[in-house]
Amino acid sequence: MTDMNDAGRPAATVVIIRDRPEGAAELLMVERASTMAFAAGALVFPGGAVDPADLALAARHGGDLPLEEAAARIAAIRETIEEAGIAIGLAGRIDAAAVLRLRDGLHDGETLGDLLDRHGLTLMLDALTPFARWHPAPFDRATRIFDTRFYLARAPEGQVASVDSRENVRLFWRSASDVLALCDAGEGRIIYPTRRNLERLAGHRRHADMVAHASCFPVEKIRPWQEDRDGEAHLCIPDHLGYPVTAEPMKRVQRA
Repeated sequence: MTDMNDAGRPAATVVIIRDRPEGAAELLMVERASTMAFAAGALVFPGGAVDPADLALAARHGGDLPLEEAAARIAAIRETIEEAGIAIGLAGRIDAAAVLRLRDGLHDGETLGDLLDRHGLTLMLDALTPFARWHPAPFDRATRIFDTRFYLARAPEGQVASVDSRENVRLFWRSASDVLALCDAGEGRIIYPTRRNLERLAGHRRHADMVAHASCFPVEKIRPWQEDRDGEAHLCIPDHLGYPVTAEPMKRVQRA
C-alpha cells in the first residue's frame, strides 16, 4: 500500500479549448484504446508521463520556471502532438505539414528538442496555464501512480486534430457540459479527476473565462480521501480549489 508521502511519476495533461461564436467553448476529448494499461477506454484530455528528454529540454529552455514545472509543460506539448496531431505552445511557422513532421519524428523516437531545432521552432511555455494537480489516493493501491499537472491552452487556429491509432481510438470536440451529459447517458466513461475537472470548467464559456477562473485558485496536489457521509462512503477532495462538486458516493466513482 502507498502512503501519503509516496511519489508518483510526473505527468502532464492539457485541456485544449476552442472558443465558438455562439455557445460554450469546446474541449478536445480523447478516447483511450481499450488495450491501454491506464484509463483504458476512458475519455481523457491529451497527456502522458514526463520523460528524461522533457527534463533535458526544460533545463535548456525552461526560463524562470522551476525545472519540474517546465518539464511538465513540455511533456504536455509533446504528448498533444503525439496523441492529437496538434501543436500548442510553439512559436514559428507551424502549418499542417510542420505538425505532421513533428508527429512523425516523435513517433520515430526523436526528441522534441531536436525536432524544434531542425524546424526552427521555439517553445512558448506561457501558452499553458496551470489549472490543477492530481495524485491517486493511497487506498487505491494503483499499479501506475502519476502525479499529474493539468493545464489550459487555447486551440491553435487552422490545425485539425486526428487520432494516433496507438493510444487512442477516437477524439472529438464538445463543451464540458456536453461531455458530462454524454457520460451520464452511458455513451462514454470518465474517471474521477476528469469528471471533477469537467464540472469545474462547465461553469465558464470561453478560454479567457477559464484562465481567469484558474488564476483565482492555488494549484495544490489533490489527494482524494474516503469519508463517511450519512452512512455512505464518499470520495472527497478539498473545497477551496474551485471545484463545485467535492464529494461523490464511492459506488458511483469511476477509477482508472
